[in-house]
Amino acid sequence: MRLPSAIKINSLSFRLIAAAAVWTLLALLAGGWVLSNAFRASVEGDFDSEIQGDMDALVAAAGHDKSGAIELEQRYLGPGFQRAYSGEYWQIVPVGGGPALISHSLLDRTLKFSDTAPPKDGLIWGHADGPDRQHLRVLSRRIEFPITQTARADDSRAYMFFVANDLSQVDRRIAELNGTLIWSFVILGLGLVAAVFIQVRVGLQPLRNVTLSLQRIRDGSARRLEGKFPAEIEPLASELNSLIEHSAEVVGRARSYVSNLAHFLKTPLTVLSSEASANPGPLADAVSRQVTSMRRQVDHYLARARAAGALDVLGSRTPLVPVLEDLARVLRRIHADSNLVIEVQCPAALAFRGERQDLEEMAGNLIDNACKWSNGRVRVAAEGAGGTFSLMVEDNGLGLTAQEREQIGERGERLDESVPGSGLGLAIVRDIAKLYGGSLDLDGSPLGGLRAKLTLPATA
Repeated sequence: MRLPSAIKINSLSFRLIAAAAVWTLLALLAGGWVLSNAFRASVEGDFDSEIQGDMDALVAAAGHDKSGAIELEQRYLGPGFQRAYSGEYWQIVPVGGGPALISHSLLDRTLKFSDTAPPKDGLIWGHADGPDRQHLRVLSRRIEFPITQTARADDSRAYMFFVANDLSQVDRRIAELNGTLIWSFVILGLGLVAAVFIQVRVGLQPLRNVTLSLQRIRDGSARRLEGKFPAEIEPLASELNSLIEHSAEVVGRARSYVSNLAHFLKTPLTVLSSEASANPGPLADAVSRQVTSMRRQVDHYLARARAAGALDVLGSRTPLVPVLEDLARVLRRIHADSNLVIEVQCPAALAFRGERQDLEEMAGNLIDNACKWSNGRVRVAAEGAGGTFSLMVEDNGLGLTAQEREQIGERGERLDESVPGSGLGLAIVRDIAKLYGGSLDLDGSPLGGLRAKLTLPATA
C-alpha cells in the first residue's frame, strides 16, 4: 500500500504518527529493560538458592572422626557432582593447610575465587573460573569440627566448604527471555504504530472531507461545504461557508455596479449618436466616430470586468450542451434569412468551470462571427481532455490568411466594415479565456472557412 498523499513530513498525520512511534519505542525499551532486569534478578535469586541448598546438603553429608578429619557420605549429594565438568562442583579445603577434598566433577582441578562480595551471615559469595572455560557462581562457608581425642574442649579443625555452579544456564535462560521480549515487543510496537496510524487516519478524516468539499466547490460541482462534521470542525466549515457566500455576494454586487455603470454610459452615448445622425456634418462625423469607439471600449472592459469577477466565485459550473444549443437556436432565428445550418456536437457530461454568462459571451461571439462569414454552414464541436476542454467553431466561408488571422485575433482590427458588429468579439473572447487560464487559436477549417479553437478549464 502506498503512503497516502496526506502523510507528508510537514503534515499533522506525520507528526502524530512520528510522535506516537517515538514514545512507543521509548516505552517499549524502558518496559523491556525493566522486565529483563526483573527476570534476571529472579533467576539469579533462584540460582543462588539452589547453590545454598547444595551447600546445606554438602555440610549435612560431611562427618568427622575423633581427630576432626572429614568423613563425607557422597551418596547424599546430587548426581551432578559425580559427572566430570558437569558445572556442579564442591570443594573442602582445610583452613590451616593440607590436601583439599574435591568432587568427582572437578577431576584434578580446584576452585579459586576471582572476586568476592563482603561476607554476610557467615557466607561468602563470589565467582570463579571453572574447568572447560566455565564461569562459576561460588558460595563459601567456614565449618569447624571438634577434635574429641584431646582433653581440651576447645580443640577443633576448621574447613572452608565451597559449592559452585555454572552460570551459563542462567545466561541461557535470560537470553531466551530477552529474545522472546524483543520479538514480542517488536510485534507489539508495530501493532501499536499501526493502531495509531488507523486512529490518525480516522481522526483526521473530517479534515480530508473538508479538502474534498473545497475541491468540489472549486470544480463547480458544489456551492458550499456539504456533509456533517465533528464539533471541532463544524465552526471551520460554517466560517468557510459564510466566507464563500459573502464572496459571492460581494462579487455579485460588484458585477451589478459594473453593469449599471455600463448602462448609464450607453444611454448618453445613444443620445449622442442619435443627435449626430440627425445633424450631419464634420462635427457630427467626429462625434459618431468617438461614440463608436467608446461603445467598443465599454463593451470590451465590461466583459473583462464580468469575467474577472466570476473568477472569485467558488463553485461555478456550467454544462456545455444547454448553452451551445440555446446559442444555436437563437442564432438560427437571427440569421433566418440565410437558411443557416448550425451543427452542435458536444458530450453531455462536459462542463465549463466558470460562469454561464462568460461561456455564453465567448461561445456566442465565436458562433456569431462564424454565422456572419459562413456560406450557410457552421459546425460547433467540443471535446474534453484532462482538466480542460476544447470548443471548435468552424464555418464554410472564404476563410482568412495567416496575416488576417493575426490582425483580428491579436490586434482586434476589423477587416470588413460592411458586416455589423464592433469588431471586438474575438478580442473579448481572448481576454476572457486568458482570465480563466485558457486560450483562443485561429486556423483554417476543413469546411473551407475559419476554425476558432477555444480552450477552457473543465469540471466533472
